[in-house]
Amino acid sequence: MAVIGIDLGTTNSLGCVYRNGKAELIPNAYGSYLTPSVVSMTEDGKLIVGQTAKDRLITYPERTVSSFKKDMGTGRSWKPGEKSFLPEELSSLVIRSIVEDAQNYLGEEIEEAVISVPAYFHDEQRVAVKRAGALAGIHVERIVNEPSAAALASYFTANEEQNMLVFDFGGGTLDVSLVDCFDTMVEIVSVAGNNRLGGDDFDRLIAEHFLREHGVARQQLRAQEYAVLLKQAERCKKLLSEQEEVVMHAMVGDQVYESTYTMDRLFEESKALLKEIRQVIGRALKDGKMTIHDVDLVVMAGGSSKMPLIQKYIRHLFHKAPMVQGNCDELIALGLGLVCGVKERKEEIKDYILTDICPFSLGVATINEADPDRAYMANIINRNTVLPCSRVRRFYTASDQQDYVVVEVHQGENTYAQDNLLLGKIEISVPPKPKGKEAVDVRFTYDINGILMVDTRVVSTGVVKTHIISQKIPEAELEERVRELEKLKVHPRDLSENQQMMERLEALYQEVYPEQKEQVQQMIRTFEEFLDGQNPRQIQGYRRYLEKAVSMLEYYDPFEEEFDASESDWDLWDEEEAQDPDNEETDEEKYWKKEGDDHSWTS
Repeated sequence: MAVIGIDLGTTNSLGCVYRNGKAELIPNAYGSYLTPSVVSMTEDGKLIVGQTAKDRLITYPERTVSSFKKDMGTGRSWKPGEKSFLPEELSSLVIRSIVEDAQNYLGEEIEEAVISVPAYFHDEQRVAVKRAGALAGIHVERIVNEPSAAALASYFTANEEQNMLVFDFGGGTLDVSLVDCFDTMVEIVSVAGNNRLGGDDFDRLIAEHFLREHGVARQQLRAQEYAVLLKQAERCKKLLSEQEEVVMHAMVGDQVYESTYTMDRLFEESKALLKEIRQVIGRALKDGKMTIHDVDLVVMAGGSSKMPLIQKYIRHLFHKAPMVQGNCDELIALGLGLVCGVKERKEEIKDYILTDICPFSLGVATINEADPDRAYMANIINRNTVLPCSRVRRFYTASDQQDYVVVEVHQGENTYAQDNLLLGKIEISVPPKPKGKEAVDVRFTYDINGILMVDTRVVSTGVVKTHIISQKIPEAELEERVRELEKLKVHPRDLSENQQMMERLEALYQEVYPEQKEQVQQMIRTFEEFLDGQNPRQIQGYRRYLEKAVSMLEYYDPFEEEFDASESDWDLWDEEEAQDPDNEETDEEKYWKKEGDDHSWTS
């Protein structure tokens, strides 16, 4: 019985197996490696998956669903027809389809699958993926981050020691990973991502601008008309990779509209999306403590990485042509096939080690004396820590004669615990003593499969308890936050300038290095104390200090050393010349610094 890898994508999904010394993609019943992640329900209640379902997006849009991967682990339901389904239930149908294709292709039963997820998926989303596998009747022990799989596939082919940046841009998600490749090690250094940004956003953007150009409101379109418009937008996007100009047609009611698209126009309308992409790359570089000069190779993965606009933008940022290896949308699946080979201890690949990291910080809630209803997040394992890992931190009682401690386990980067994902609560009995005279050591042990073990030890008694937080994450929704009563007079914390500063501090806390988090958290505590004191002069003085301190901490642009991208010129490239990696400097001058170009970047 074989183990297969499944790249469960937002737009398409693929299967792969390791045999005969290599990773081998698995074709579906249509002879294609790509199975659309689409589900449709017929009028008689039958479910259709894959290409046939995708074809019904136009004809039966109200009975067909796609892109449901974005909502994994959220509890949101989708309704392809009369019945509602959770995203993991819909995903299980896609997984089942790929497993059946694999069994038909390989002629043997499939006992286990290794499934990829976006690197920035949190625990509930990862658990939902495992649940989808279980619903499909397949055992899923290992979850692999998509950029990690792509990095393994690239390194296994090139076998060259280097610092690699994997740019994984799919239909609905963006992941960027810095990877250190040496010997038989593929070590993830840092990850950053956006689970709500993908190639589908460019389709919607083209459609929205098309409607705006012709003065048509979205509400005027029937579901079927809008589905056709999105299809035309996707076609326009793809054709721009082959020709300089594309005419896009769409019918609304009895009226036919048309617009002409060029790469220049697509760039102009996509500036906001490109800025989001740059921010994710910058965050990965910052967390990995690297500059663009430290990156030896940029690897493009994910179907949306095939867009010439995206490849050109990456070339612009890094001053070098990215590596586009075969079909970008197959790279992750090939990496998963290699992971299967490692898991099955195949001779040619058994010594390869793929390390991964914790994409989000893990910590516990601690008391906030200035605002007891908003507990602080105290990190125990910081984001980008190499897995597996084990960390311990000591916490003290907060009140006299306290006889129990509640350990709230959270995941996320926000300064306040309630703004992060609650993974579980643990109640521990402690001997009643004066405030601060009793302590509990809390140890987190986190493995590569996403299983979190929490050990608590009461310091005075030595009593140790172990709790496993893994696949049975509580699914009940968090209670709504208690809102403060509206005050007759405006409290200083409600003034816009103070709210803005607090928002900057909270955002900064998410972005700084782990060793700087305590400094920022102390700034937040002190600012809250001044706000509670309600002395305008003291608040103003401390806010002025914060303006300087925060500006110094939050100012970082990994791209600025080489150029100011906000002032660089945009110019279309010649595809043939752009493929020449030996003339990069001349290409940069030709494609980006051409005099007389009207188009400029906006940050």
